[in-house]
Amino acid sequence: MEGTPFHSPVLLEEVLDGLEIKAGRRYVDCTLGTGGHAGGILERSAPDGTLLGIDLDATAIELARRQLGSYEGRFTLVRDNFARLKEIASEQGFIPADGVLLDLGVSSVQLERGERGFSFQRDGPLDMRMDPEGDTTASHLVNELTEAELAEILFMYGEEPKSKAIARAIVRNRPVRTTLELADLVARRAGRRRKLHPATKTFQALRIAVNKELEALSDVLPQLLDVLSAGGRMAVITFHSLEDRLVKTFMGRESRDCICPPEMPVCACHHHRTLQVLTRKPIRPSSEEIRANPRCRSAKLRIATRV
Repeated sequence: MEGTPFHSPVLLEEVLDGLEIKAGRRYVDCTLGTGGHAGGILERSAPDGTLLGIDLDATAIELARRQLGSYEGRFTLVRDNFARLKEIASEQGFIPADGVLLDLGVSSVQLERGERGFSFQRDGPLDMRMDPEGDTTASHLVNELTEAELAEILFMYGEEPKSKAIARAIVRNRPVRTTLELADLVARRAGRRRKLHPATKTFQALRIAVNKELEALSDVLPQLLDVLSAGGRMAVITFHSLEDRLVKTFMGRESRDCICPPEMPVCACHHHRTLQVLTRKPIRPSSEEIRANPRCRSAKLRIATRV
């Protein structure tokens, strides 16, 4: 694992400030990666703050354990899906927690290692599994789905305007075996784009589908309410509109006492607000951070307090 890059934590200071990290408190990092945010949380919560870190990727867990070595005794790392947050936090004694972080970006460990198949800039097999032991790979989707099924994935999860044309080209050129082969095929069909590589949306869509990312996010958001203490804070970093829409909608709904349809003359839902949203608009990276880490340019941070 020599030379493996560590993931640069996005919006680190904004996350630490937003979660109001304090000594002696308990925190959960649902998307541990290589431990960048976790290290910041442990440093700021010294000398006795504790952290539970969760990640599906065994390599990430191992790298994070090394990076967090100086905080030994104050953290617990669990390899699992954050969709099981409440159960994991209960098993590890982290309910109630004072802060929970979800950073939904792909880590540098995954992007920089071609054999993981996440990047259209590095040659490797069409894999894209965050859990290397998962059943479904990008190769399965690309080479075995029907043209209509593939087009639907590209449109739904990548918001790709040329989804049908790309799906048609993929099916006609099967088998597609590597990331660069797929990226070249998509680029020839999608054409040049001013800001994004033409394969960006296709790779995003396949990655989301392989890892069931939106389903996991939908599952975990309500669990944040069960895990957080009164006054505890949640911070969620998203990287595309599909994720951000889910988070914004969830926070908006849970910040209202009534969620009945507007046409209802009298409230019948008996819903009581559980959150106070602290970010009227999402926090974005500064121009300096984007220059240092261009991958963070689409990041949005939303923060809310459990009431």
